[in-house]
Amino acid sequence: MRRRRTISSQYKSGLEERAAAQITDAGLSVQYEVDKISYTVPERQATYRPDFKLPSQDGGFFYVETKGRWDVDDRQKHLLIKSQHPNLDIRFVFASDNRIYKRSPTRYSQWCDLHGFQYAMKRIPDEWLSTEGEKNEKPEGKNTGSPD
Repeated sequence: MRRRRTISSQYKSGLEERAAAQITDAGLSVQYEVDKISYTVPERQATYRPDFKLPSQDGGFFYVETKGRWDVDDRQKHLLIKSQHPNLDIRFVFASDNRIYKRSPTRYSQWCDLHGFQYAMKRIPDEWLSTEGEKNEKPEGKNTGSPD
């Protein structure tokens, strides 16, 4: 039997908890679910609370969303948000590069490439945590993390 690890009451998953520790270790302030982004689901208003808000090298900010399982409703939500807020920079950190559904030829990374989202596997890339140096170039849809 697999032993479950207790998750801090502040975070909803172990991946979020590890991402917060990584942000702290980089000397940055953890801003966990501090903002709500409004978006419209056809026929109803909704809000989305990104997991982490991080400073970008250009003085702005971007969001990091950590994902274990990433279902169709979540993918649709992010497409709606992207179409309604095209200037928001939302990036993903996936626990692993799973298929988007059982027997699908498409993996999370391929979906992100197709839709222009930055992503990484298992941990936030160090370059996302750096607030020094040149402005963050946004390589549309490129995997900036280490492979699975």
